[in-house]
Amino acid sequence: MNRWIMGAVAVMTLAGTAEAAGRPMTIDDLLAVKSVGDPQVSPDGASIVYVVSEIDKDSGKSNSSLWLVPTAGGEPKKLTTSPGANNHPRWSPDGKSIAFVSSRSGAAQIWLLPMDGGEARQLTKLPIDVDGPIWSPKGDKIAIAAAVYPGKSPEETAAKDKEKEESKSKVRTYDSLMVRHWKDWDEGKRSHLFVADVKTGEAKDLTPAFDANVPPAPFGGSNDYAWSADGQSLAFTAEPLKNPAWSTNSDIWLVPAAGGEPKNLTVGNPAADASPLFSPDGKRLAYISQARPGFESDLWVLRVRDMATGETKDVSSFLDRPVQGFAWRTNDDLVASIDDHGTVPIVVLPVADARTKVERLAQGGVNAGASVGPNGGSIAYVHHSADKPAEVYFKKSGEDAKALTSHNAPLLSQLELSPMESFTFKGSDGDEVQGWLMKPPGFDPNKKYPVLFLIHGGPQGAWHDEWHNRWNYPLFAAPGYALVAINPRGSTGFGQKFTDQISLDWTGKVYDDLMKGLDFALTTYSFLDKDKVAAAGGSYGGFMVNWICGHTDRFKALISHAGVFDLVSMYGSTEELWFPDWEYGGPPWQKLQHYLDRSPSLFADKFKTPTLVIHGALDFRVPDAQGLGMFTCLQRVGVPSRYVWFPDEGHWIAKPANRIVWWREVHDWLAKYLKK
Repeated sequence: MNRWIMGAVAVMTLAGTAEAAGRPMTIDDLLAVKSVGDPQVSPDGASIVYVVSEIDKDSGKSNSSLWLVPTAGGEPKKLTTSPGANNHPRWSPDGKSIAFVSSRSGAAQIWLLPMDGGEARQLTKLPIDVDGPIWSPKGDKIAIAAAVYPGKSPEETAAKDKEKEESKSKVRTYDSLMVRHWKDWDEGKRSHLFVADVKTGEAKDLTPAFDANVPPAPFGGSNDYAWSADGQSLAFTAEPLKNPAWSTNSDIWLVPAAGGEPKNLTVGNPAADASPLFSPDGKRLAYISQARPGFESDLWVLRVRDMATGETKDVSSFLDRPVQGFAWRTNDDLVASIDDHGTVPIVVLPVADARTKVERLAQGGVNAGASVGPNGGSIAYVHHSADKPAEVYFKKSGEDAKALTSHNAPLLSQLELSPMESFTFKGSDGDEVQGWLMKPPGFDPNKKYPVLFLIHGGPQGAWHDEWHNRWNYPLFAAPGYALVAINPRGSTGFGQKFTDQISLDWTGKVYDDLMKGLDFALTTYSFLDKDKVAAAGGSYGGFMVNWICGHTDRFKALISHAGVFDLVSMYGSTEELWFPDWEYGGPPWQKLQHYLDRSPSLFADKFKTPTLVIHGALDFRVPDAQGLGMFTCLQRVGVPSRYVWFPDEGHWIAKPANRIVWWREVHDWLAKYLKK
């Protein structure tokens, strides 16, 4: 499901190309890709520290390390060698050290790495894990996040955890929702905001009484809290204090750095506010905000608050594109990554006036994680696309962007990876809808190729020209399939009106868009074999696959991952109730006919297409009974089907060994029905 989130000129010799003939991609190749991210420009603008993560396939764990590269270009240098997690690097204000999170001591703690040489030293020594270090402007304190039982210290929290672990009874009792969320049961702990002293490592809980997560769970991070310019206070995002199962009302709060009563700055907005960030001079506070309560996919708008007057200004809604992340460039303008037509460019947004012609600093593919250099004269960010994994890019004002890293170039030189090609067609009501095409490796225009039709989740999501670590386009195409992926109504990045049109209509115009898009591709591209087409989707995409199974037999095979099957039972077993309340117009006892009309479970008598069903036991967003129900009905009506159930996975399949199985099952199923 959709979540908060958040012109690159490639130097081809650095970023790697797939122009030379190579071999098709394998799952081992996907697992061997080094994930590059979180670039941070040094205070003097001379260097960038960033994170490289690699999967150890044998242990099933990921090792991350810190790297340093000059902004002028040159060979990157590895800063950390300890196995395990070494991530979230942040420069001290004077540039003399880097704070980062490391698990080298056996728990996730904050470490400080001196930049003039020497070994890193452990700063915090709490009995619980910590995360997300952010330096105070004076460099004397560091803000961090850690999970505690509300009202209890880290030591008391650790003692209670030990007591629960040693107890012979593992019973859980609840008096309110949420009982569980995404893939975790609620154990009573909440993430809180702490401030640690840089000299002693002692940490103080600034939100001890909050029975809510700061930052919000499970996807909030250090972008959800920020220091004021004078270091006297911090702004932070907190999830709803009441009714979290059916409220999206997160707020921006302000709390004294020395401790005290937090003040709610956005109490007047009943919808979501998140990601506060002070301007360099501290006079303004920027944050992203939604207008409609109960809707997780309303337009994320960038707002700027005058801290003296309280006046708030909207600086991005004129774009009609959701803001995914941002940073201050100067006191008067910001840079932001926005979701736009299947790509994520970085644009400049002045505070004073909303320009109709927006300056784009990076475009094409996905550009994210912008870090601004001194005086706003440069930015570092990561850039990736369907045929190129992420690398660190750097752009100075007035100059072209350049790739500074090439961690994956040796691997890419062995592979043949096709780029995504965009096309448009007339959708359900005659409006323009966008789609993507990827040709298979070894493409010959005179041959016919089986087609894999991909349906995205969300439902308010989008297929982007991106390197996806799970639903990886080149790996889908590797056995010789052409890919077609449509961004039907409900997709983000095409205007909020377009996004809104799927709510209350999961099976109408969006279904028409998908079928019209597939028909357009099959008619337009002569190398697509219209007689050998399969469809695959996850989450909402899995729901649509389940719906397709009962409404057309045009596909040779289907793959449903984590798909909603029975809308009525789904309501009582999912966790974020605002989602069905918004998408279906209310709970089933109020809108029963709507649920019945759109529930794939009630059309099982028309199932005909062989279907692979995949689900994780820890998927509390779309509980695994939904997948089991789909498989049960397929079996009951005699349709060839297979159920793949992962006992240790949630909504996404993440563990390396399980990812290998997932891809093997998917490729085997497609080969069975498309390679005949």
